Amino acid sequence: MRALIPGLMLCLLCLLWPLAAQAATPRHVTDAAAPRTVGTDGPVLVQWGDPAKFTELTHSGNRWEAARGNWVFELAEHLASQASPRLADGQRLEVDIVDIDLAGDYEPWRGPRLSDTRYVRDIYPPQITLSYRLLDAQGQVLESQQQTLRDLGFLHGSGSMVRYRNDSLRHEKRLIDRWLQQALPATSGQLAQGRK
Repeated sequence: MRALIPGLMLCLLCLLWPLAAQAATPRHVTDAAAPRTVGTDGPVLVQWGDPAKFTELTHSGNRWEAARGNWVFELAEHLASQASPRLADGQRLEVDIVDIDLAGDYEPWRGPRLSDTRYVRDIYPPQITLSYRLLDAQGQVLESQQQTLRDLGFLHGSGSMVRYRNDSLRHEKRLIDRWLQQALPATSGQLAQGRK
């Protein structure tokens, strides 16, 4: 019986190994099962279409590497969490992310050993195009427009370097923060209530 147990354990491990490997693989933003919306229950709704059509993927030097991770969802969550405390009671913000081009790009001409290296340079600024509607408590549209957010001097500002120092999406989050400061100027009282 004791000789049978290691053999059974080995068989069980062989059966479970593919499942564990599949669960450990990184999510791609283009996965069909990946969410396409954030904040359906809160005052800020952020949604987006197929990221495979975003500039980040369609004009990338390495589409496979550019699709890795969950960066669309992370940016949408950031937008929702930062916008929520800026809204007055009863207001609702609905945002459609139309396009994203992350800061930096892949440079395939550097050779296969560096094909998965993202180079962040001035010539590859972050850019986010979004369409939004701000609604009052009665559901009336207060403001509605489409905007393209871009920061050509993204490497020269210090704000994101301190606040989002170790965040790979620091340039994009700073872009969103700047847009929110302009689109939804909140009083310090509103922001303090939102942080509680």
